[in-house]
Amino acid sequence: MKSNSRTIIIDDTTLRDGEQSAGVVFSLAEKLAIAGQLSVLGVPELEIGIPAMGAQERDEIKAIAALKLPSNLLVWSRMREEDLQHCLGLGVGTVDLSISASDQHIQHKLKQSRAWVLATIERCVKTAVDAGMQVCVGAEDASRADSDFLALMAEAAQAAGACRIRFADTVGIMEPFGVFEAIRKLRAVTDMDIEMHAHDDLGLATANTLAAAFAGATHVNTTVNGLGERAGNAALEEVVVGLKQLYGFETGVDLRNFPVLSRQVATASGDTIGSRKSLIGRDVFSHEAGIHVDGLLKDPNNYQGVDPALVGRSHQLVLGKHSGSQGVMHAYKQLGIQINRWQAGRLLPLIREFVSLHKRAPQSTDLNQFLHSL
Repeated sequence: MKSNSRTIIIDDTTLRDGEQSAGVVFSLAEKLAIAGQLSVLGVPELEIGIPAMGAQERDEIKAIAALKLPSNLLVWSRMREEDLQHCLGLGVGTVDLSISASDQHIQHKLKQSRAWVLATIERCVKTAVDAGMQVCVGAEDASRADSDFLALMAEAAQAAGACRIRFADTVGIMEPFGVFEAIRKLRAVTDMDIEMHAHDDLGLATANTLAAAFAGATHVNTTVNGLGERAGNAALEEVVVGLKQLYGFETGVDLRNFPVLSRQVATASGDTIGSRKSLIGRDVFSHEAGIHVDGLLKDPNNYQGVDPALVGRSHQLVLGKHSGSQGVMHAYKQLGIQINRWQAGRLLPLIREFVSLHKRAPQSTDLNQFLHSL
């Protein structure tokens, strides 16, 4: 389904929510490298830390700001005046002031009332704006909030000078149809920018992010490789490709050098990338089945849903149990050896026996040995 082309702003939170993953800690050097790479790819906004965490965090935020990247930088803060004070003087012009939106959180976490939340928004947002900050109001647990109260939060935020509201699916319980309806309702009651923050607890973070954009969200949160608390956040690579390919939405992000950043974040986080992880997994552009390989060799679009070149990848044709003659002939051609279909047919049983025994594709030395044994 394509829509009228418009631009969606990616606000990548790898350095904030990504680092909140259990057991993940980025060094300053890693943070500087990741921020620099994100900016080189054209990611327009980066959420880079939580100033209230302490002096070291603030020093690292200052160091990233000192890079003078073309990306807009944000910091995250609880909506408390004492926390807000730590956000000033860091060289960062935008703050996400987060406060609970659901009755579950308001009553059982904050031990407060809806009226207290609205009053706090009015007071803290005004304080931040008066201090020269641009403000995004983060509606924590918005996915379980009453839609009418969420509208009141947006009204209070805008009246106090905020320019954006973040709809956070904090516990990752939403699905795309519900997200579309929730963002559509919010869009109808505010002309502020709307940002979607999705978590992947049900495997729907990317789908929910795309639904939010289609419903009228202007900004979306992502992380590299989908890193993040619990099951993670919406993956930068999936969201960028999905927005463009499915809806024609532009982001200004060029992922052709993304594999470098993906490996960088995986190493820094100690988080292994699954071999079947969409777009970046080792095997997601690998093909073995004879009918697929034959079709790809005739025209890549026969079995190509996503062009791997978009994310700096390429198709890999792998010999295995399900290979056909065309795949065998192609593999030998890659070695500079021309074989005919009859030879390929003779080689297939040898290849199938080898992979069944060794649980891996044959290498060039193996292929040469098979050919010499005919």
